[in-house]
Amino acid sequence: MEAALGSHSYGQLSYHLIIVTKYRRPALKDFTDELKLILNEIAIEHRMKLYAIEVAKDHIHMFISIKHTMALSYAIQMLKGKSAYLMFKAHPEIKQQFRTGHLWSKAKFIRSVGSVTEESIRRYIEDSKSHDH
Repeated sequence: MEAALGSHSYGQLSYHLIIVTKYRRPALKDFTDELKLILNEIAIEHRMKLYAIEVAKDHIHMFISIKHTMALSYAIQMLKGKSAYLMFKAHPEIKQQFRTGHLWSKAKFIRSVGSVTEESIRRYIEDSKSHDH
């Protein structure tokens, strides 16, 4: 993972993301490869990087990084919304399992992933005080 350079910024935002199907229905078991491909294409389209993905019968684990100018909520909206649309379009039988018409639950798990520890950031900030005087 490496930081991305913007016109006025430099940064890296990486996350472990878990999304689950509505009602935890086991609707994904027969579509693992297709769903991985769809999510990869969405990531590329929106300039996200998908480092790892694993599809289970009722949830997906992803290790992603997004542009430092992109809101995490927008990234999740794109991944969930477009993947549901494309899966329902390609497989109408899946939509029949979800009476509300939503493939994904509102629930999600998000954890930021980085290469520095909380302690090293605290130390860096504390050390920066001595350089300003």
